[in-house]
Amino acid sequence: MESVNDWLLSENIRHAVALQRFTNGVVQRIIGKLNASDQRLYAELVLTLEGVQGTPFSAERLESMLGSVRALNAAAYEAIGRELTDELRKFVEYETSYQAQVLQASLPVQVSVASVSPVQAFTAAYAQPFRISKDGAVPMAQYMQGLTADRARQVRDAVSLGWLEGETTDTIVRRIRGTKARNFEDGLMEGSRRHLEGMVRTATNHMANVAQQKTLEANEDVVKGWLFHATLDGRTSITCASLSGKVFPIGKGPIPPRHINCRSAAVPVLKSFREMGLDIPEIVVEGRTRASIDGQIPADTSFTAWLRSKPAGFQDEVLGSTRGKLFRANEIEVDKFTNNKGVVYTLDQLRDRDAALFKKAGL
Repeated sequence: MESVNDWLLSENIRHAVALQRFTNGVVQRIIGKLNASDQRLYAELVLTLEGVQGTPFSAERLESMLGSVRALNAAAYEAIGRELTDELRKFVEYETSYQAQVLQASLPVQVSVASVSPVQAFTAAYAQPFRISKDGAVPMAQYMQGLTADRARQVRDAVSLGWLEGETTDTIVRRIRGTKARNFEDGLMEGSRRHLEGMVRTATNHMANVAQQKTLEANEDVVKGWLFHATLDGRTSITCASLSGKVFPIGKGPIPPRHINCRSAAVPVLKSFREMGLDIPEIVVEGRTRASIDGQIPADTSFTAWLRSKPAGFQDEVLGSTRGKLFRANEIEVDKFTNNKGVVYTLDQLRDRDAALFKKAGL
């Protein structure tokens, strides 16, 4: 018989899949808006470059002539930022309602669930930094500013190189935009599109997790923590794999997202009925009988167990060849490769910590 915490895990996995589909739609709309604005940017760039063909290079003149291009780039990202903010605000309104509903569906009718303000949840999520790499985290607005500046710098450097080399306008623009034959995926702008897509996906995951943690905080009388659940596939980072299945206090611990494009999720873990002060043997939810809440974590397949069932080549793709050999030669968990915060040890750090692992693997 499925326990309530097992059901919560299944429901959160289903919800994570739905979240990915929702995010795909947001990405398509945001990237579409960027592509449309880029048509104006390319046209302005052509006019600018044709005006300096054959003239001596000057850094000062370069900065001056690209003023209109920079303005178009900044305006495009400002508009994208507004649209994304609106999308995420509506999403948080839905997500706070969903998180309260799923908790209520897990509990007996005599236990009420507190909801949280969507406005407060969004404000907190927007201001709270989300992790973009192992080295740091920034708020969404700051990350958008960085994307804007990076793209403007890429355009300037490409124009500077082309001007110094005496390249034609078409050659310079092609380097920036890419070629139609390759669907414009071979230009410098493709990198900025990928970075923007990664930010949108990460920001959506961040919003969802903040909304959830706020809901759990408001219901600490029935929730005792949250479980880190990593997607079981070859794209899962070592960081997330090492944390999967571990339980942390509400509002604390390595709350997802842990990096750009992170797909990991947090799963509520309910207290036992006894911890809630209830004497109930079982509950019925949505027509299904479940075992009483015993306070145990859900029965989750660990990433380590899943990875051990895969071929050596696949393990090497996920962990890297050296870590793959260590993994197979030593019966260890994936979290052996990270510290208690999920930060991945370098191979030198691993060797210093446990040379016996390397010796057994013949490394």
